[in-house]
Amino acid sequence: MKTFEILKKVEAEDLKRGINLPDFSSGDTINVHYKIFEGSKERIQQFMGTVIQRRGSGNGKTFTVRKISHGVGVERVFPLLSPNIDKIEVKKKGEVRRARLFYLRGVKGKHARIKEKISEKIQVPETQVQPS
Repeated sequence: MKTFEILKKVEAEDLKRGINLPDFSSGDTINVHYKIFEGSKERIQQFMGTVIQRRGSGNGKTFTVRKISHGVGVERVFPLLSPNIDKIEVKKKGEVRRARLFYLRGVKGKHARIKEKISEKIQVPETQVQPS
């Protein structure tokens, strides 16, 4: 078996592991539960922010999350198929027109707001008018 075929097989197994990950894209507000190892202890740390980009393919997929912590912008890049990611929760779906939201680095306050995407359509029952 060639090296390329072995890599494809390993990549397919990793992609099967990532099936339970939610569908999210740029502009969404997510909460990433990430395992932190301190000596022999292990704990889970949450990082909640806005996804500003997704990139890569196969095993190399990554996503960048940005949040404002005590008035300072913090960005963190996570590998999508990392075994250290415990779970990812999508808090809000954002409606943006770009795949890369790097312009958020230069704005703050209300200018950095992202419009929320409303996914469910509410069906209003039609009222029938009775002849009088």
